[in-house]
Amino acid sequence: MSRIDWIVLNRLGSRIGVTVLVFYGLIALVESLDTWRFNFVADNHGLPMAVVMVAMSGVKWTIKTLPVTVLMGAILGFIDLKARHELTVIQASGISIWRTVRAPVIALAAVSLLVALGVETLSTQINRQLSPTPPGQAAMLTPPGEVWLEQRSGDTHYVMMATGMQPGGAVLGQVTLFHLGESDSARVEAAEARLENGQWVMPEAIVRNPDRPAQRVFNYTVPTSSSATEIGLKLASTEDMTFFELARLLQAGVADASIRTAGTMRLIKLLALPLVLTGSLFIAFAFTAGYRRGSNYGPAVLYGIVLGFVVFVITEMADRAGSTGVLDPTFAAVGPAFVAIVIGVTVLLYKEDGRA
Repeated sequence: MSRIDWIVLNRLGSRIGVTVLVFYGLIALVESLDTWRFNFVADNHGLPMAVVMVAMSGVKWTIKTLPVTVLMGAILGFIDLKARHELTVIQASGISIWRTVRAPVIALAAVSLLVALGVETLSTQINRQLSPTPPGQAAMLTPPGEVWLEQRSGDTHYVMMATGMQPGGAVLGQVTLFHLGESDSARVEAAEARLENGQWVMPEAIVRNPDRPAQRVFNYTVPTSSSATEIGLKLASTEDMTFFELARLLQAGVADASIRTAGTMRLIKLLALPLVLTGSLFIAFAFTAGYRRGSNYGPAVLYGIVLGFVVFVITEMADRAGSTGVLDPTFAAVGPAFVAIVIGVTVLLYKEDGRA
């Protein structure tokens, strides 16, 4: 790595780091205002762990805002290079724009991959242990305190409603089962249902049918194609699972199409983070590093930030579409990153009048 690479990398890295740190502080401050959750964690795990919970929640949200914070930090870094006339000397020496941004792109890709696979994994594990999502509250369409599951296995199709769930999703409490289609038991009620060997087992259940009296049945079983991990994920969110847990889940096979799509989307989105941040870096360079007679960078900075927010919004919209199956998860995760890179390179070539 040459001295020019070190200069460009130092200027951009310091400005991006400060910008990310400032946003992290603001996000952590907002997270600390949730006094109910802070007090809940403090009462159950102690005050130091409550502070850790706030810090890790801030990390989780900071990772989501990285496309914008990296863009803003890179803009400040390029402006600093221009103000010190370092970028002017680099360009006047005949070094191409691609050679100038080579070191920052490689470093940013390496750091973002570490963040996606390491830092995000750590923050997810800590948040899940200290402040997990209560069952039934992951979806706003579900009444508080209730868990609804649609289960299938071959020709068997039914819906289960429960008011309690143990961690992991393998045990449900106060269960009511409704068979859909033809069945000898239209409605089944049980105090507990356990997921064992591909079937729900109810130690003691009451079977109700409209044409005969209720019957008490012991060890009532009903088949299912879902695993305990799938049930836990259905009742929570893919945001509560790490990259490696999602990889193992998808490798083992997921019967539920909605869970498989959401898990695949989050997995590919984490892998695509280096591409998204590279696009933000190109956009910042394109809007600030061009030749200018004056020193007014206001419009260029404003255009760059606005375009960065547009890319961020498109990324989040694609995330929602990919998680629900509207778009293919691979396209939804990689598409916005590709668009950001194309926009940055196109504007950069336009600013340089087509000379690379």
